[in-house]
Amino acid sequence: MIEVKNLHKSFGDAHILKGIAASFEKGKVNMIIGQSGSGKTVFLKSLLGLHTPEEGTISFDGRVYSELDINQKRQLRTEIGMLFQGGALFDSLTVEENVMFPLKMFSNQSNKEMLERVNFVLDRVNLYKSNFKFPAEISGGMQKRVAIARAIVMNPKYLFCDEPNSGLDPQTATVIDNLIQEITDEYQMVTVVNSHDMNSVMEIGEKIVFLKNGKKAWEGTNKEIFVTENEAIVNFVYSSNLFKKVRETYLQKSKL
Repeated sequence: MIEVKNLHKSFGDAHILKGIAASFEKGKVNMIIGQSGSGKTVFLKSLLGLHTPEEGTISFDGRVYSELDINQKRQLRTEIGMLFQGGALFDSLTVEENVMFPLKMFSNQSNKEMLERVNFVLDRVNLYKSNFKFPAEISGGMQKRVAIARAIVMNPKYLFCDEPNSGLDPQTATVIDNLIQEITDEYQMVTVVNSHDMNSVMEIGEKIVFLKNGKKAWEGTNKEIFVTENEAIVNFVYSSNLFKKVRETYLQKSKL
């Protein structure tokens, strides 16, 4: 579990995070949502250790990040997988080389062991025998699956995903959502997803933290969103007619 208590982060006179407290659970897809400027990207980067908060603590299964020494932080980083918004694959490396990159950086495995692990995770994301293709030779959806394979190749305890469906068509986005949910449950990781895609929220948001103006304005599940009376989350989620109709239908059925 990742626990956040009273988190504050500022840049100059701009107070971005204002006392956020939240917990992200093992084996669940935990989602951070909010409008542009709500603080969700700064929050995610703070969880990753890329920003240093002025106040508050972030704990990884009881380990307070700010209290760890350099070696302990290095060890923690080997337990973290990251799926970047654009995939962030190396264009000059093959699929196999991209996925193997973290193993070469952070493990002492032999080439044979690394290749076995690479093939295992590529098979898990349905990209077996794609080893020698370059990113430019595969589709955007396949690139995201390569990025997921790279993110889990170290068998992480914690998986962070920044806008995983960015640039994907709805059908491919659903494939990526399902894959993230499957591997989260399968490997019992603490998965944290920063997203603006409400379809993803409704489909796989087992735990949702909604930020508004740097504060946590609501917390719950994708089921609870349908029945909440919280004005901030209702206005955010149901700004489109489609989700308004979905909510109305859900509420009508729940009364029967």
